[in-house]
Amino acid sequence: MTTDDVAQWWSTAIIDMQPGHIALRGHPIESLIGHVGFVDMIWLMVCGTMPNQSQRAVLEAALVAAVDHGPQAPSIAAARMSITCGVGLNNAMATGVNLLGDVHGGAGQQALALYQSIAEHSTDIGLVEATRAVLADYRANFGPYIPGFGHRFHKPEDPRAKPLMAILRAHAEDPQINAVYADIAEAIQAELSNGRTVGIAMNIDGATAALYGALGVSPALSRGLFCLSRSVGILAHAWEQMQQGGRNKGPTPPHYRWTYTGPPS
Repeated sequence: MTTDDVAQWWSTAIIDMQPGHIALRGHPIESLIGHVGFVDMIWLMVCGTMPNQSQRAVLEAALVAAVDHGPQAPSIAAARMSITCGVGLNNAMATGVNLLGDVHGGAGQQALALYQSIAEHSTDIGLVEATRAVLADYRANFGPYIPGFGHRFHKPEDPRAKPLMAILRAHAEDPQINAVYADIAEAIQAELSNGRTVGIAMNIDGATAALYGALGVSPALSRGLFCLSRSVGILAHAWEQMQQGGRNKGPTPPHYRWTYTGPPS
C-alpha cells in the first residue's frame, strides 16, 4: 500500500486538516471561532455554505422547537434509565438517539416525503386536488395515520406548530426559502380537519417538515437534524438523572408489575 492509496481511502469536501491547519468547508477554523454561531456551523458543515439570515432563522427555529418532549418519550426515558445503570453521558446520549426510529422520531422525515409528493403533483392538478390525491394514496398503502398530524397530548393544537409556521411565513419572501411547503402543510391540516368539530393538530413533525422542506433539506437529512436537536434534550435529562442518582431504574416503579400471559405456575 502506498501513501496515495491511504490518502484516497477516504475523500471529503468537509475538512482539510494538516499539522497546524484546520479548515472546514474552506474556512480556516480560526476565522470561525468567535465569529459564527452554532446554527451557522451546522448549516456550513452539512450543506456546505454559510446560511443567509432567513436560512439561519428558519433552521434555528426548527432545532429549538424539537429539543425535548419529556421523560414519557422513549428516547428520553431510555437515556435516563441508562444513566441509572452506571453508564456515562455519551452512552446515555447514544442510547436515546438510537431509539429515534421510524415510529418515534421518524415522522418528520415521512411528512417531508409526503409534502414533496404533493408539491410534485400540484404543478399539474393544483394544491387542493394534489393534497387529496396524495393523502388517499398514502392511506391506501400505509393506513389512516398521516405523519406530522395529530397528537396524543396536544389537542386541538400543538403549541409548537403556529410559532414555527409564523417564522416560515415571515421569511417567505427570501428566494432561498420555498414557502410552498407552508401552503402544503396547511392544506393537509385543512383536509384532515374537514368535517370535524375539533380540528386535527399539526404537530412538531409536520411543522418542522415544512421548515426543512422550505430550506431544501432532503427527508433523510431532516431526520438527522431532528436527532441533532433532540440530543440536546437527551443530554439535559441524562445529566439531570446523573445528579438525582438512582440505581437500575426500570420503566415503572418496582411495586408495579407487568401482565403475565404464560402458563400458570
